Amino acid sequence: MEHVLAKTILIDKVIELIANKYKITLEDARDNLYNSSVIDLIDDDETGLYGESPLYVLSLYEKEHL
Repeated sequence: MEHVLAKTILIDKVIELIANKYKITLEDARDNLYNSSVIDLIDDDETGLYGESPLYVLSLYEKEHL
């Protein structure tokens, strides 16, 4: 259960970072994140990505979108 909470918090923070950095709405940032492969990594408990910092996850998102 704690993984679910950690994932929720992480996803919300990453969405905020994307929105702020790229000057887009939260809705657009959410769509962008959920359409990336990074969301699958966050959802996979075996990667442990849910325990990483939002900035690290943002860097993975940015690598995918270069």
